[in-house]
Amino acid sequence: MKPTSKELAAGDSAPDFNAPGDGGATVKLSALKGRKVVLYFYPRDDTPGCTKEACGFRDAHPDFAKVKADIIGVSRDSAASHDKFKTKYALPFRLVADEDGAICQAYGVWVEKSMYGRKYMGIERATFLIGGGVVRRVWRKVRVPGHAEEVLAAVEAL
Repeated sequence: MKPTSKELAAGDSAPDFNAPGDGGATVKLSALKGRKVVLYFYPRDDTPGCTKEACGFRDAHPDFAKVKADIIGVSRDSAASHDKFKTKYALPFRLVADEDGAICQAYGVWVEKSMYGRKYMGIERATFLIGGGVVRRVWRKVRVPGHAEEVLAAVEAL
């Protein structure tokens, strides 16, 4: 897969998707129209940073529920991997398996990364706040500490 050429910005229409999720469910973004959706992209299930991010959203989940916001995590891991990750950390929100990378491409998060001088393709940790089918706010190159709280504040202000 090539790196994504277009970055979504606030005001853009949120690309719809219909993809397999944890527990054998299918997740369709347009089915949540009328609700606030926190769509966050993370590189890999059960890795240190991704686990901290997921647990941050888990811990803040009751507050997101109060403001009628759905949280959806997306990575290229399989639905079976998501099931294990979700069970291990008691994650109360949906995880989507983007195995072919189409959702990552649509949201502009499939990027060239570099680690120890080695270049490779991967998911940029990013979060999109969606309301009424429109991207309302974008966080790119997310730093995990305090991120869930920052997103919650933005949802509350929406």
